[in-house]
Amino acid sequence: MTYDVQAPLKAAAANLAELEQRVRDDLACMCYPPANWVAPTKADETVHDVVVIGGGMCGMVASFALLAGGMRNIRIFDRSREGFEGPWLTYARMETLRSPKQLVGPAYGMASLTFRSWYIAQFGNEAWAELDKIPRPMWMDYLRWYRKVLELPVENGVEVDKIVPEGELMRLTLKGEGAREKSVLARKVVMATGRDGMGHPSIPGFVAGLPRRCWAHSSDAIDFATLRGKRVAVVGVGASAVDNAAEALEAGAAEVRHLIRRKQMPTVNKLMGIGSFGFTAVFPKLDDARRWQIMNYSLRTQTPAPRGSTMRVSRHPNAYFHFDAAVEKVELDGEEIVITTPSGKTVRTDFLILGTGFTVDPLARKELDGYADKIALWQDRYTPPVGDENGDLGKFPYLADDFTFTEREPGTAPWLSNIHSFNAGAAASLGKMSGDIPGISEGAALLAREIAARLYHENFGQHWQRLLDYDTPELRGDEWTPSSLPDDERVAARKQA
Repeated sequence: MTYDVQAPLKAAAANLAELEQRVRDDLACMCYPPANWVAPTKADETVHDVVVIGGGMCGMVASFALLAGGMRNIRIFDRSREGFEGPWLTYARMETLRSPKQLVGPAYGMASLTFRSWYIAQFGNEAWAELDKIPRPMWMDYLRWYRKVLELPVENGVEVDKIVPEGELMRLTLKGEGAREKSVLARKVVMATGRDGMGHPSIPGFVAGLPRRCWAHSSDAIDFATLRGKRVAVVGVGASAVDNAAEALEAGAAEVRHLIRRKQMPTVNKLMGIGSFGFTAVFPKLDDARRWQIMNYSLRTQTPAPRGSTMRVSRHPNAYFHFDAAVEKVELDGEEIVITTPSGKTVRTDFLILGTGFTVDPLARKELDGYADKIALWQDRYTPPVGDENGDLGKFPYLADDFTFTEREPGTAPWLSNIHSFNAGAAASLGKMSGDIPGISEGAALLAREIAARLYHENFGQHWQRLLDYDTPELRGDEWTPSSLPDDERVAARKQA
């Protein structure tokens, strides 16, 4: 039997209140949340079974999966103020999401939790049919509703400053106006820290001598109104570069020039062509050579900016795309920025925007300061064939199957197995299950199952004792009457008769 995934919903909720009741009914039928089964940890202070760092999309679906698995002794911290978690209303500047509208995203197998159900409850089936891509601010509205309807206990204004081992536990030092304690103890830590959650913005060395007022990274808070009437150069042509160029043009920039090191525009999103449940399931099971082969190819071919975003730039007559124009040198000439390319040609501009993305680099994470160098990276575990080297890919953490860090040298940092990198840094080891909308629910399910297994295994003795001590009878003794076996003589007599 097959279904038309775009057919109108016949029994859609008529409004959000009705949909929210449907979610509550669905959760009740799923016995959510089940009783906490995790054996308590004895210590002089409260020990949380799991602390989730990040209350955005990744952190929320991970927390939902943990709670649905009966792991209720958790905390969720996010440094942003409520309703502004993640990039959606901060440095994300695209008009719409790239992902197709019908993807289930963080719904975790519940139809009533999908964006589609939320959208149709407010705007109807006809509006859904006419919708092309999801507007970015609307996606954030959906995520706010997701948090509300699931009653996820995200604590905002709390930043995790350090994660350090303390015996078999991890101590997290906290800061921020929302922090209720200076530190907390946890058995497991989930770093659901998003796109830049295992590294930092990629800042090319050529801006080292340029005053900070003259340039910004695409993830910075940029006051685009100040660019009105000014010349702007944008390095790169990926999604973030293009979206920032569009913002500058729409703010009234005199011109925007894309400086692109590639000779041709990337046009094909390669991984979209093979995305499937099977690919998501198999990727962590592939050997290192095949995982490297896929990720290296994807990075080298580069994911293009969405068509809509690119046309948002190109419809402006004062927008320019310069290919084979890598930046070789940048210097200041009075108030002008002079950019030199390898061909010797120069570009003079008033402001520079770096659309250079993010670098995955565990060594740069301040939360891991003091032992980040003990984390195994891909460059420590795999040597690619000649011609397939990739320094950026080599810096990705080499993770275990449960998203945890592994030790560069066995025995030097066993506590790393308590920290789960559920963010963009997991892509090389486990695929895109911890950041991108298509695979986020599968990633959360895997994460929760693996954490559950670890928590149970670590307290096996207590669970074994629970088995021995359990004595609640299902039968009370009045459900049957004992009978005696017939003796042999009576049986023989009956047979003769």
